[in-house]
Amino acid sequence: MTLSRFWGWFLIHIALFLSLCYAEDPFVFYDFEVTYITASPLGVPQQVIAINNKFPGPTINSTTNNNVVVNVRNKLDESLLMHWSGIQQRRSSWQDGVLGTNCPIPPKWNWTYQFQVKDQIGSFFYFPSLHFQRAAGGFGSFIINNRPIIPIPFDTPDGDIVILIGDWYTRNHTALRKALDAGKGLGMPDGVLINGKGPYRYNDTLVADGIEYETINVHPGKTYRLRVHNVGISTSLNFRIQSHNLLLAESEGSYTVQQNYTSLDIHVGQSYSFLLTTDQNASSDYYIVASARFVNESQWKRVTGVAILRYSNSKGKASGPLPDPPQDEFDKTFSMNQARSIRWNVSASGARPNPQGSFRYGSINVTEVYVLRNKPPETIDGKRRATLSGISFVNPATPIRLADQYKIKGVYKLDFPNKPLTGPPKMETSVINGTYRGFMEVILQNNDTKMHTYHMSGYAFFVVGMDYGEWSENSRGTYNKWDGIARSTTQVYPGAWTAILISLDNVGVWNLRTENLDSWYLGQETYVRVVNPEATNKTELPMPDNALFCGALSKLQKPQDVSSSLATSIIEGRSKLFFTVLMIASTLFLISR
Repeated sequence: MTLSRFWGWFLIHIALFLSLCYAEDPFVFYDFEVTYITASPLGVPQQVIAINNKFPGPTINSTTNNNVVVNVRNKLDESLLMHWSGIQQRRSSWQDGVLGTNCPIPPKWNWTYQFQVKDQIGSFFYFPSLHFQRAAGGFGSFIINNRPIIPIPFDTPDGDIVILIGDWYTRNHTALRKALDAGKGLGMPDGVLINGKGPYRYNDTLVADGIEYETINVHPGKTYRLRVHNVGISTSLNFRIQSHNLLLAESEGSYTVQQNYTSLDIHVGQSYSFLLTTDQNASSDYYIVASARFVNESQWKRVTGVAILRYSNSKGKASGPLPDPPQDEFDKTFSMNQARSIRWNVSASGARPNPQGSFRYGSINVTEVYVLRNKPPETIDGKRRATLSGISFVNPATPIRLADQYKIKGVYKLDFPNKPLTGPPKMETSVINGTYRGFMEVILQNNDTKMHTYHMSGYAFFVVGMDYGEWSENSRGTYNKWDGIARSTTQVYPGAWTAILISLDNVGVWNLRTENLDSWYLGQETYVRVVNPEATNKTELPMPDNALFCGALSKLQKPQDVSSSLATSIIEGRSKLFFTVLMIASTLFLISR
């Protein structure tokens, strides 16, 4: 064998070998350096949290069943956890990035997340889950694309555009946190950001000069997919684009029945995909608006985000009044009816080639029912706290999942009530005992005066009903048992209820919380613990080798070599494999001579 022929043979076989090793579940790698930077999104210099010096952070772009590896370097002055909101973490609750499952990443340390986006598609976002940090940034988009063999239920768009909207304060997150700790409210936000930028100066009185605004450039006669996420603190926002319809196509991993909306209410923590057709005459640029909902509009006028949609053939700048929000001041059912109109596309394939609606949730017997009721914040043991069913959750020093792993007693109580407590509220580490392979019905009853959204980690649940008043057994007669949307975050209107159904097939400890950051910080959350009685790696992966230890297990934590990480080890492992094969091949070549 000649040298040239050998190397041709070798390269072909090494390529085949490596493809066999890694083609089944490809890896995507991200390196996140989390730091403070100074920015002025509303014209006032302030400290924000950036990732890789960017605010908002970079988009994670993946495909169904990819293994996602994110090495997080914490360069803040306080501990950090990154949470991947809506990513189900199948078999890997260890990677969820909330206090119930993970010890925080200390300052100047790094920690590498590795998880598979198993059997998921859609639009999600990530954010820091501790210390009120989301109020300072640190968030970004998380996209899971369909595998090429699975068709999407619409023509391939001409572009994919991420839009992050959210209310914003010019006080930094530590000041906001201190206000809550002192028993105060946050007050009205200072504005709404779109992709980390302030409003276009559509009004000289309401918007100061010199504020940087977002411009989204498009071409005429095209169709774009807009992925819109409300990453804010507590304000529901109405999203609209001047003179354009928004064709709703997907919500948090589920394709929807495609319907046109002139505007849609997007509540805190929610994500939607719209198809936008650029079919206007481009006589000028167009306003993109995110304005506060369910508030006194005259007082909240300045809490409006405005960006610009610019056609490549635009003839001038946008001017004149903004497009009107819904005119429903005296019609409290308008927004709820809009929410009810969002339906699951039961004929579309999701992450797998079978129709989404082949899982007939309406015919499954419910095994456990929980009525979770919130109230306005109240005083418990001299502190202003938020409650869920009369319990204000206290995060334990040792994460729940870690306590289970090491059989540490007394960390939490598995006694969360299935009905609201009748006595005085209390502060507890009380957890819901979920039944593995059970089917749970949860009624979220909002007895607060403001809008709330609720999120559950680890699952997409079915939103089957919502109405004003108190939920009762008779309310089940109004449930949508066929095409209720499957998602991870749902709104609950003030003085109303929302019912969800959850198939408890994902083992782990899963956070159930309000997405309203102030109420979450004050204790309006719990966890659902789902355990397979027969421990097996098929339902939950082992604890990761790089797990951090804290609380009762803090003595197990070794000092960190900051140069090491799981991502590095994986890359090094591939390199070692390559060079091992190279050495074997070289030996074979010498023998063949």
